[in-house]
Amino acid sequence: MTRPEEVIANALAVVGACRAERERDAERRKRTFGQIEIGRPTSQIKNQQLKMDLH
Repeated sequence: MTRPEEVIANALAVVGACRAERERDAERRKRTFGQIEIGRPTSQIKNQQLKMDLH
């Protein structure tokens, strides 16, 4: 294998390793943060006028 072919092969190996690591990290984040409950939904006030004392 010539030197340029070795360089190309090494570059492709690095790109493949980076992609695999990025995909593992994405999967780990999805598992970790997918389980976190952000909070309870707030109750909605419908058809009510709120009374505010502005004095």
